[in-house]
Amino acid sequence: MSKAELGVGMVGYAFMGAVHSQAWRTVNHVFDLPVGVRLAAIGGRDPVAVKAAADRHGWAAAETDWRALIERDDVAIVDICTPGDTHAEIAVAALAAGKHVICEKPLANTVEEAVSMASAAADAAARGVRSMVAFNYRRVPALAYARALVADGRIGTLHHVRAAYQQDWLVDPSAPLTWRMQKERAGSGALGDIAAHIVDAAQFVVGDVLSGVSGMTETFVKSRPLSGGSGLSAAAGGAGVGDVTVDDAAVFFGRFAQGGIATFEATRFATGRKNAMQLELYGSGGGIRFDFERMNELQFFNGSDPDEEGGFRRVLVTEASHPYLEAWWPPGHPLGYEHTFTHEFRDFLVALDEGTDPSPSFADGLQVQRVLAAVSSSAESNSGWVEV
Repeated sequence: MSKAELGVGMVGYAFMGAVHSQAWRTVNHVFDLPVGVRLAAIGGRDPVAVKAAADRHGWAAAETDWRALIERDDVAIVDICTPGDTHAEIAVAALAAGKHVICEKPLANTVEEAVSMASAAADAAARGVRSMVAFNYRRVPALAYARALVADGRIGTLHHVRAAYQQDWLVDPSAPLTWRMQKERAGSGALGDIAAHIVDAAQFVVGDVLSGVSGMTETFVKSRPLSGGSGLSAAAGGAGVGDVTVDDAAVFFGRFAQGGIATFEATRFATGRKNAMQLELYGSGGGIRFDFERMNELQFFNGSDPDEEGGFRRVLVTEASHPYLEAWWPPGHPLGYEHTFTHEFRDFLVALDEGTDPSPSFADGLQVQRVLAAVSSSAESNSGWVEV
């Protein structure tokens, strides 16, 4: 007997659209799931580019209007991979149409938009329509394993968290202006683009939420060329220069609701760092260190070891007993960035089949948005303390 199949309609086809396409193509080949997926349609405004993306990534059809994509009878899941200024309108419309929704992070550009999305998601869930935010780093096996260690009490009472996300793709002042550097499109810069990831990852691994923050932001290059570039550096279009209206870097302190303090750093100006996402936790009974540049490893310190045997041990997270690894390769054969999205869609499809709410929910995305807004508010008020 063949399994049920759900059609996916994806809005957006650039960098993140390509990553999501790979994961949708892969998920049923790797995991034995009770439900299958079909790449029904991909949407984008440029008819030539979106048709080329459909052909390249295996989508059955291309649409130039996201509303038409939502209305398709063969689309049951809407995957949103567009800039943040469009998330709320697309997600609310898709949920109202009875489509399950997975939306890229950050959930929205503002708290107000995120509130509307979380409210729409709650209403839809009552009708059996599900939604999830695409915080893919939760699905790194090593971080999922770190969460299990913390939940099992292996580091004791949490004292301190250190989280950092460092990139360098904007160090060159001649790099062109893109939508990621325009507040009206992106909402914020490094704060929303990459700090959102480490806020969610920290809260996920700790199992608690941030209750207050104090931060500062900085824009190092105030204006940039309007033409040239590709990929993450795709230009906004036009000639001359344009103003950068978002932050290049953000640093902030935080306090968790149940105790423990934290430091966060997010920057696109860390010269020599390409995609360095790090998370460290220190408690009364042990410590954990993770670096995405070594994503298949976790450093674990067991405080109960005798002093002469003390030290962080390297755990190679490739065993079948580690999260998600039962479906992949023999021990010692590492995974990469793209696999986190395959795991994400695996969890989403399992929740749809079970009729449960996937995690992280739109409510979780809203909570992250509140943290980002609090950091921004603090930065605008001489780094004063702001409750989340």
